This record gives sequence, structure tokens and C-alpha cells, in this order.
Amino acid sequence: MATRLKTSDDVRDRVSEEEWALRVDLAAAYRLAARYGWDDLIFTHMSVRVPGPEHHFLINPYNLMFDEISASSLVKIDVEGHPVMETPYLTNPAGFTIHSAIHMSREDAHAVIHLHTPHGQAVSSMADGLMPITQTAMIIRDEVAYHHYEGVALDLDERERLVADLGQKNAMILRNHGTLTVGETVGEAFLRMYYLERACEAQVLALAGGVALLNHPPQGTPEKVAGQVGNAGFRMLSQALTWPALLRKADRECPGFRD
Repeated sequence: MATRLKTSDDVRDRVSEEEWALRVDLAAAYRLAARYGWDDLIFTHMSVRVPGPEHHFLINPYNLMFDEISASSLVKIDVEGHPVMETPYLTNPAGFTIHSAIHMSREDAHAVIHLHTPHGQAVSSMADGLMPITQTAMIIRDEVAYHHYEGVALDLDERERLVADLGQKNAMILRNHGTLTVGETVGEAFLRMYYLERACEAQVLALAGGVALLNHPPQGTPEKVAGQVGNAGFRMLSQALTWPALLRKADRECPGFRD
């Protein structure tokens, strides 16, 4: 069972009901990421913006494992990376650089997820990037942007290049680094990441047999599949169907995230 760690027992009393609901969703996403094997010790990040003109956002405490994170332990920081509520936890400068860039520039990107999974990193290192060789890849591929590796994301100047490369797309492969998705909700960003990571995993497995053995879909099929889902489809699937089901899974398999 995960260790139940909190910043304090009265966090819920000091935030709005809307913020608390976002905290619960984000904490659930961390716990579920750990269940799916997406975590990387204490590294990588998920964040969600708190409503208000300040562009404050919630992010993981740097020194907690994903399966330890709860609603009250999440750290609320400003666009300069400073905590805006008392907390005993640290924040990761690299996480701040990536997440603050997107939250500051994309009003629709309320939630941001960034991972370093082996399959995501493998595809990020391939010259062709994500290939349209599975249905899952075809669904997500048109949403994927690319950003070239510049080293550990500590340079604040990289933020404008991240934003420019992402544009209006909702997923990104960070070359030689990992994967990233955004969404209007935590559930939408999570579902989009699920598709991206599954597509990367399938590509790595398929390429194990050699490029010559790949079966490529008929011309025009990838574009057809992408059009059958689209952003509206992702939004409906995540908000009405998938995220509620994932919350039930989190309640069953990793209780404590709501604390």
C-alpha cells in the first residue's frame, strides 16, 4: 500500500472546491501513471492550472514517488516557480520550465503530462518519429508535434521554442527525451497520453521484427482514422467515459490519492 503523505491536514479548508477537485484528479493521474508503469522514480511531471488570472498551477512534490502523491501533497506554484502556499516539499526546476511554458502560452492547455517511459524515449530517438502502423498511432499521430533535444530543461530560454514547436497541437515527442500531452482536463491529457504511449510501445515491438516485415496501411487510411476521432472525440471519451472509469480504478487499486 502506498505511503500516505500530506503537506497538512487543512489543505482542503484553504482552497476552493474547484481547486480541490483538480487536486483529486491530478493525484489520481499520478497514482494511475505508477500503476501503468509510466513513472520514472521521482522524475517527470503532470500539472494542472488552477482557475484564476495568476496562472498558478499544481505540480508534484519533487521528493515523492508517484504512488505516494495525494491531493493535499501537490505543490501550487506561480509562473516563476515559487510555491504560493506553505509546503514542506521541493519542486523540480526542469518540470517548472516545461510546464510553465505551456501553461503560460496555451489558455486551453489546463493539464500537461510529461513522461520518460522506455517506449516513448525509444520512439523519440527514431528518425521517423511516430509511424502510422497501428490504429492507435493513426488516431494520435496528427496531434503530435516534435521538439529537438536541448539538454536537461533548465534553461528558461527554451520555453519559447517549446511553445513554438507545440503550436496548437495537443501532443509532443521531445526528441531523445520523452513524450508530452495537454488537455482541457486532466482526464483528456491522460487519455491522449495513453494513446501516445500505447502507440510508441506497439511501434517498438513491431520494429523488433525488422522494418522490412512491417505491414503498412493502404494509402489514405491514416488520414481517415485520424478524422474519425479528432479533438472532439477525445474530449467526449475522456470526460464522459474514460476518466470516470479510471477514477473508479484508482479508488479500487490505489486508495489514498483523495487525501
